Amino acid sequence: MKDTRRGTETLELASESLLAINKCGLQGKFKIWCLQFMLISKLLWPLLVYDICSTIVEVIKAKINKYTRKWLGGFPVLSDVAMYCRKAKLNIPMKSILEEYKLGKARLLTMLEESDDPVVKTVQPSLKTKKVEGHRSRRRGERMP
Repeated sequence: MKDTRRGTETLELASESLLAINKCGLQGKFKIWCLQFMLISKLLWPLLVYDICSTIVEVIKAKINKYTRKWLGGFPVLSDVAMYCRKAKLNIPMKSILEEYKLGKARLLTMLEESDDPVVKTVQPSLKTKKVEGHRSRRRGERMP
């Protein structure tokens, strides 16, 4: 199965799960708890295992933000900075699926590159992002063009 198909399946899973959480009879703060500790963890596995583009993750993040604002009490103008910032006055301990996705990809790349296993070391993993390439070159002491 192609990874593009997995991306679509993950997007559908996110949409269906958000709708199910929204329909349950819990209060908003408990719906956010379900989102943070159940749904995002469930979505991160396919995002990290398959080669799913960050555009799909951004669409998932937009859907999550829509429901989160609704569950917080209808603040449609609440910015992402206010929602995910740890040092703002409105301190909501939430994690962004996009940031978790990026961190997970970077951890995976570092784990593979710094493995003690000679077979894993010989295989050069590739991620299709400029930021990761910049990270690699800085670790090697090179400059980005």
